[in-house]
Amino acid sequence: MKPIVQKSGLSVAGLLVAGGCLAGPAVTAQAAPAATTPVGAVHTDDRAAKNGRADRRAERAVGIEYQAQPNFYYCGPAATRIALSALGRALPQDEVAKRLGTTEAGTDSALDITRVLNELTGRGYRTTEIPDPVAKPEQVDRLRSDVVAALDKGQPVVANIKGTAVDTVGNPHSYEGGHYLTLVGYRDGGDLIRIADPAAPEGEYWMTLEKVANWIAERGYSS
Repeated sequence: MKPIVQKSGLSVAGLLVAGGCLAGPAVTAQAAPAATTPVGAVHTDDRAAKNGRADRRAERAVGIEYQAQPNFYYCGPAATRIALSALGRALPQDEVAKRLGTTEAGTDSALDITRVLNELTGRGYRTTEIPDPVAKPEQVDRLRSDVVAALDKGQPVVANIKGTAVDTVGNPHSYEGGHYLTLVGYRDGGDLIRIADPAAPEGEYWMTLEKVANWIAERGYSS
């Protein structure tokens, strides 16, 4: 795969939140037919709640309308649109791209994703960075709490990732030039994360929380 030119931006904290996108044969010429995931319920364990521990049986799946990215540089607009579809604002990808300022060089950063999500939904999204090359335990825990809290409100999370990670069935997903995707569900109290990937042939897959956190490392996510 030939990575595109990567652009970047600085957050208010002064940390780099890089953008990027995919170039490769996995991207179709036209958006794939929409597929809707049903909204799932949160299941909790009262004993765990009383003891102040996270319930490892809790799970959630947010209803989305999946679309693949139609070209090599629309991962940001496609991932953002997937999130917007769960919030009743499923605009065309071209309109989302215009609002994000996406060009053939990609989408600047997670900061732009957060800005557009807030402009269109008023949901109070915020950008969180994982500045280290490998996510620290506290950063993994923060990602878990952010994803669970967002999805429990029916609010998908958009992540800016880079590199290669392997899903729960052993399939590798490689985006060395950077990529955006959407976190749309969790299981086992957040130990497993459901990913809607606008460049993946299968559309959606599961990955462990730690792998997702390390995929986001040196970048950020909007929750």
